[in-house]
Amino acid sequence: MSVARLDPARTALVLVDLQRGVVRLPVAPHTADEVLANADRLAAAFREAGATVILVRVSFSPDGADALKAETDEPSRRTEFPPGWDEIVDGLREPGDLVVTKRQWGAFHGTDLDLHLRRRGIDTVVLGGIATNMGVESTARAAHEHGYNVVLAEDAISALSPEDHAFAFTRIFPRLGRVTSTGEAVAALRRP
Repeated sequence: MSVARLDPARTALVLVDLQRGVVRLPVAPHTADEVLANADRLAAAFREAGATVILVRVSFSPDGADALKAETDEPSRRTEFPPGWDEIVDGLREPGDLVVTKRQWGAFHGTDLDLHLRRRGIDTVVLGGIATNMGVESTARAAHEHGYNVVLAEDAISALSPEDHAFAFTRIFPRLGRVTSTGEAVAALRRP
């Protein structure tokens, strides 16, 4: 579904986990380079319109004490991360962008994301990032539950498999918000 108009004063771009360690993962159906190119395009349009750009990254303390440790059937296999894995990719961040650091999949719990949005009068978030069914979906669900209008730029998001991505975009995201493309979101942001 297309988005008719996005009010720059009330809309924020939230890009999830576009950081060095995450963009190295094999993702589909869009490559990490495609996601980054579309994220750059969105961010440039938001900045040009005077709208808020928020870059979300996941990171943990050196000892990992602040990482989730819940028992799951498929636990994370990572115990150590290479230096710089949690840094926003080069060239994406510009002065004036906000950076939110999270300690789990979603960008709302335990962060100041909601505070940043509410204090700026934001009622709509446009989401992009990696991975569809992890950070992006968790953030989309929480945004929906917090009462925000959610817009998902399909070609600025990718998953660990094309099947995971397709399931989210056909079964989950239409129930949480509006699905669009980078081009449509940019056009909606520029529409008077």
